[in-house]
This record gives sequence, C-alpha cells and structure tokens, in this order.
Amino acid sequence: MNVAFFLEELSAREMLNGLLPRILPPQVTVRYVVFQGKHDLDNNLVRKLRGWQTPNTMFVVLQDQDGANCVALKQRLRRQCDDAGKPDAVVRIVCRELESWYFGYFGDLQAVEQGLELHNMRRHARHSKYRVPDSIHSPASELKKITHGAYQKVGGSRAIGHRMSLEGNTSHSFGVFVEAVRRLVGPPPA
Repeated sequence: MNVAFFLEELSAREMLNGLLPRILPPQVTVRYVVFQGKHDLDNNLVRKLRGWQTPNTMFVVLQDQDGANCVALKQRLRRQCDDAGKPDAVVRIVCRELESWYFGYFGDLQAVEQGLELHNMRRHARHSKYRVPDSIHSPASELKKITHGAYQKVGGSRAIGHRMSLEGNTSHSFGVFVEAVRRLVGPPPA
C-alpha cells in the first residue's frame, strides 16, 4: 500500500517524516509531493493528482488554514480532488499553521525543547493563550518568539516531528489528522 501526501510546504514533510513512522505500519510506502506554498498547491493539485501513476495509492492533502475560512478551504480542496478523479482523497486542514500542532501538548513543548536543545520551554504550557493551540493567531511567530529565534520552519519541524506526542495533543486539527491517517491505512497488524 502507498500513501501520497500532498503538502503546502517543505516543513510539513520534515515534520511528517518524524511523525508518520509511529502512525503507519512498516509495509506502507510514503511518498510526498511538496508544493511551493498555498498558491502553488492550489494551481497544481489537480494536475499532480491526475498524473499519479503508482497503483494502490491513497492520497492525503494537507494545507494550513492561515486566515482562510476552514470549511470553504476544505470544500475547495475536496472539489479539486474530485475534479482530479480522486474522490477518496483525504483532505485535512491545519488550524491555523503547522506550528499550532507543536503547542498542542505539554509533551510537544517538551519536544520543542528537546528538538531545538533549549531549556524551560515546558513552562510556556501554563500560559492561557497556548492552551487552545488551534486559536493561536500566528503560531510560527509565537514559536520563534518563545525560542528566541532558535525555531526555523524546516529545521525546527525536522527536529520536532519525531518527538511529538501522538496522544493528548490539544490541537483538534492534529487529532483529526492522526485519526484520519490511521483510518486510511486500517488497523495495525495484530
């Protein structure tokens, strides 16, 4: 079985490289199609999906919400998947930005701390504005601020992804994403 992830940016791939081995069974082959931002994904998603030649592939499209209407964005991406002849593709929206997922759990701030080799990141988990990570206005900026510039999108995502906790993350969009990937590939082997 193959799963192809269509991603808005390189940082998502770097995070997923660390996260997916803990979600997917080893016999699943993962492929990534990384776009150069939201505009590139929007303009080329249909063409890339239509042109996919590998049989037995399931598709996941992952895009940041940023300031867009989440429902409208998901509907637009869903229509593009349908237009490409891939109606079974899974579409997931990251509420607001990928970095929201890094704020989602005490353990994930611990992952930030460990991944970026920083100290005292976990103390930020007590701040009320970080308790609902999907509502942080600009999580990437917040992460850069609390790490004093140590967080960089690609390198930070690479360092944090394999340390993220799969359970108890308070980011609703993270939980929905993890559950969707698990359902896509079926139950783990007994």
